[in-house]
Amino acid sequence: MGLSRFISFRLTLVLFALLLPLSALAQEWHPELTEQWEPVPAIVEPGTGTSAPSDAIVLFDGSNLDAWESVRGGNAGWVVAEGAMTVSAGVGDIRTRQQFRDVQLHIEWRTPAKVEGDGQGRGNSGVFFHEVYEVQVLDSYDNTTYPNGQAASVYKQHIPLVNASRGPGVWQVYDIVFSSPVFAGDGDLVRPAFVTVFHNGVLVQNHVEVKGDTAYIGLPEYIPHGAGSIKLQDHGNPTSYRNVWVREL
Repeated sequence: MGLSRFISFRLTLVLFALLLPLSALAQEWHPELTEQWEPVPAIVEPGTGTSAPSDAIVLFDGSNLDAWESVRGGNAGWVVAEGAMTVSAGVGDIRTRQQFRDVQLHIEWRTPAKVEGDGQGRGNSGVFFHEVYEVQVLDSYDNTTYPNGQAASVYKQHIPLVNASRGPGVWQVYDIVFSSPVFAGDGDLVRPAFVTVFHNGVLVQNHVEVKGDTAYIGLPEYIPHGAGSIKLQDHGNPTSYRNVWVREL
C-alpha cells in the first residue's frame, strides 16, 4: 500500500470513529427536547392602515396636541388641521410630555408641496430621541445637500443606505427602532445608542451606532441622561406630521 493510500485509509477510519457516536446520539434525540414553551409572547393586534398596534401609545391621532408640549414651556403651538400637525415657524420645537427609553416609533411626515429654497432649506425638520439624537426630516427629492444631512440620515453621523424619498407634498413614513444609550452610575458610557430606520418601507439605517448627540457644529459626544422625550423640530419650514405612535420596548 502506498503512503498516500495509507494516509487516506487512516483518515477514513478516524472519521468513521468520530461519526459513530454522533449517529448514535442523533438516534436518542426527540423533537420535544428542543421545543421551548415559555415565555409565551403577549398577543398584540397589529394596526391596519392608519391605526396603531394594540400595545402602542398614540402620540398624535390628528385631533389634538395633548401629548405634546412646547420645549419653551407651555402647550405645543403648532397648527392642527385636516388630521395633521404642522410646524408654525418661530413657535419652536415641541416634545412629548411622556418620556421614553427604547422604542419603536411610527411617524408620517410631509414637506411643503410648493418648493421654496434648496439644500437644507427645503422642508427641514427632524425627529429627535431624548431631544438630542436626530433622524433628519428633509425634502430630499431631487435636492442636493450633504448626504449625512439628507432625509433619513442620522444627522451628521450616518448617510442613509439609499434615498427613498417621495416628492414634495407627498406623505412619507418613518418606522424607527431606537435603542437608548446606557450609562453607569458614574456617568461612563456602558452601551451607545443604536438606530434602525425604514423610510417608506425601505431599510436605510441598519442598526447603526449613534456616536453621541447629533450636533450641527462640532463632534458628537455623550452626556449622561435617563429617559427622555421625543422632539420634533421647528426649522422654519411648514413641515407636517400625522399618525404618530410609539411602542416601548
